[in-house]
Amino acid sequence: MRSIWNGSISFGLVTIPAPLYPATRRDELSFRLLRKSDLSPVNYKRVAKADGRKVPWDEIVKGYEYEKGKFVVLKEDDFKRIDLEAAAQVRFSKWTNAGLLRHLAFLDLREDIKAKDVVRE
Repeated sequence: MRSIWNGSISFGLVTIPAPLYPATRRDELSFRLLRKSDLSPVNYKRVAKADGRKVPWDEIVKGYEYEKGKFVVLKEDDFKRIDLEAAAQVRFSKWTNAGLLRHLAFLDLREDIKAKDVVRE
């Protein structure tokens, strides 16, 4: 993961690098065009992968591939029911003392640091 800001903390002659990493990860859904009859994926040329036949627009549906070759079909009503305002915000309800967190939770932030360098017993 790349840092979004690089700075430092200075104590007299000692300078400690302090990169800032994002606390969230952006995941986006990508939908596939599918033939309605057998859920065969359709290329942008609207040709079904299963048999190579051209697929008319009225036989194409939107589907989310949750596992290799397995799809959930979504209708227009499903998209209308989404509360976009609720999906676009993150609310913090409680803060915790940083001393209560285990160091292992932060290991994936810096790939160049080994676990033995972070965890001291």
